[in-house]
Amino acid sequence: MYKVINNKVNAQNEDKLPFDSNSIFSIANEFDFNEKALQLFNYQLNNNLVYKTYCGHLNIDSAAIDHYTKIPFLPISFFKTHRVTSYVGDAAVTFSSSGTTGAITSKHHVKDPTIYEASFIKGFELNYGPIQDYVVLGLLPSYLEREGSSLIYMVDRFIQLSAHADSGFFLDEYDALDAVIKKNAGKKILLIGVTYALLDFGEKYSPNLSQCIVMETGGMKGKRKEMIKAELHMILRNLFSTPTIHSEYGMTELLSQAYSEGLKFTCPPWMKILIRSHSDPFELIQNKTGGINIIDLANIHSCAFIATQDLGRSNNGTFEVMGRFDNSDIRGCNLLVQ
Repeated sequence: MYKVINNKVNAQNEDKLPFDSNSIFSIANEFDFNEKALQLFNYQLNNNLVYKTYCGHLNIDSAAIDHYTKIPFLPISFFKTHRVTSYVGDAAVTFSSSGTTGAITSKHHVKDPTIYEASFIKGFELNYGPIQDYVVLGLLPSYLEREGSSLIYMVDRFIQLSAHADSGFFLDEYDALDAVIKKNAGKKILLIGVTYALLDFGEKYSPNLSQCIVMETGGMKGKRKEMIKAELHMILRNLFSTPTIHSEYGMTELLSQAYSEGLKFTCPPWMKILIRSHSDPFELIQNKTGGINIIDLANIHSCAFIATQDLGRSNNGTFEVMGRFDNSDIRGCNLLVQ
């Protein structure tokens, strides 16, 4: 569908990073975020050939970009068709999205995994405290059964950092999972799972997880019918006898996550959600449902400004995910078509 452009950047022109990557984790206010976002925009405009070409087709005047709300967002589909990087050389690790057999999957070529690790550890701990305090139980069968999952990378690191020997992954060993939960009653437990597996486990065992964090990562993976988030959370609350279901919002193309206690997500200080209009992909809107645009400053070496295929609504610093666009590709992708 897309013309594959010559994705080469002259190493002599690869600019020095605009800031120390660790500095994004010290962002304290809007001014700090805006300054870092503008610096990263100009860096990626010069060093990311895909993003530079896309902005060129939009006739972007970089001198006129004086606030992060004016920065153009790259359609996420380009991660399926191009190597979206702001560096030359090999990636340290490449994450890939899940997909049906034969489908084109997204690939995120990560130059420095330590940035990802710092992002997901600090992001989690801002919401829930030290990961070392938790028994971490990963119920992620569909992700464990393939390679290249950024979610598995994250949860595996959580398990390594956990101070509890019972932390670990579970494929379909529901008996063992139930036994571990009962054994660790009274301790802090994080049960993080793909949606359909949580439903399967809950229907078979109905464990009392009222004192635990039950976190769904989304995804029926063709195992069950999709349902709206409010309905899903109601069912999971009843199955696990817990007042609240938590959610993690992340994706292959990001190195940061948002978390929710209920339906409303909050971002870490180095990540922002903006909502774009249904009718005009380059217009930002407020207090209405539209496409989710993400600024993830941890994406220093790829693209930090991404237009996703998710629908959402933002309000007072939080956002809800309402669903996905019906069409498979975001308008704007055809700007790199021959």
